[in-house]
Amino acid sequence: MKPTIKDVAKSAGVSFKTVSRVINRESSVGEEIQGKVWKAIKELNYQPNLSARGLRGSSSSIGFIYDNPNSNYVIEMQRGILKECHNQGYELVIHPCDAKAPGLISEIFNMVDRSRVGGLVLTPPISEIPEVLDALRERNIRFVRILSGSQAPDNRSPCVFVDDRTAAYRITQYLIDLGHRDIAFLSGDEEHKSSSERLAGFKSALKDNQIKANNRLILKGEFSFESGVKRTRQLLARSSRPTAIFACNDEIAAGTLFAARLHGLDVPRDLSIVGFEDSPFSRQAWPNLTTAQQPNTEIACTATRLLTEQIRRKKGEKASESEGYYPQLIVRDSTCPPAAP
Repeated sequence: MKPTIKDVAKSAGVSFKTVSRVINRESSVGEEIQGKVWKAIKELNYQPNLSARGLRGSSSSIGFIYDNPNSNYVIEMQRGILKECHNQGYELVIHPCDAKAPGLISEIFNMVDRSRVGGLVLTPPISEIPEVLDALRERNIRFVRILSGSQAPDNRSPCVFVDDRTAAYRITQYLIDLGHRDIAFLSGDEEHKSSSERLAGFKSALKDNQIKANNRLILKGEFSFESGVKRTRQLLARSSRPTAIFACNDEIAAGTLFAARLHGLDVPRDLSIVGFEDSPFSRQAWPNLTTAQQPNTEIACTATRLLTEQIRRKKGEKASESEGYYPQLIVRDSTCPPAAP
């Protein structure tokens, strides 16, 4: 017969509740006791049933909720969450969904009930939808948000914020310092706050340098390669072309680079291109893309750690504080001063 939790407790000389606490990695158990329990588990080849009564129950796993067309972003997020889940002894339930779906909240509730997750890591745009956040709070479902902003929007739950606006300002200032004045901006999906934050940083840098923002050079679109190609071809078909293009992410920037080649342009001599996020697109493109480094895997690790701390926090203990990330400019080969008229 398979060994039970009581067998482990007897072998380690502790109560089965103590075994449960050790398996759940609760900090209240001393290191010596933990060592005895883990030794007994190994010797008996005991396989804990994390969903069984008396163990962690609904907290045996956490959920990753996302709606993002950028496969690199999703993969990097998964990598970071899985890494921290492994460190903390949790399983991961991955749930892609449509942020625009009318039944989004019910879908999330059904997933939580079905999978018995102890909490959720929310990524944009779902992490920035007030109705979703309010519904989760009403049902006392723990969550950590990853979102765009220069600071945490509130202290009602911990979050990981990414200062897209300042990073976009620095990218634009870098292009201006090179001598560019006619700079186009290719936005991402409108429902993602990062799009508006990066656009705000772009416009702010233009304003501080007494450069009037040209609305004809600001094109709406999506966070995709195809969207980058389409909008860049529109720009390059005009009689008056920009000398530089700020793409809202590296995937768009890669599409911009492809379109520039189709038009027979030399990058960066004829057209400078910058992206955002430092994804594989920026490093695999030729020339390599100037971009802003956004450590998505590290961000995901931090969000998962904050969530597990929240799940294990006991009544009266201080809640974890939100943490911020500040993408840094990485200059590569896709930018240079504009060609002389």
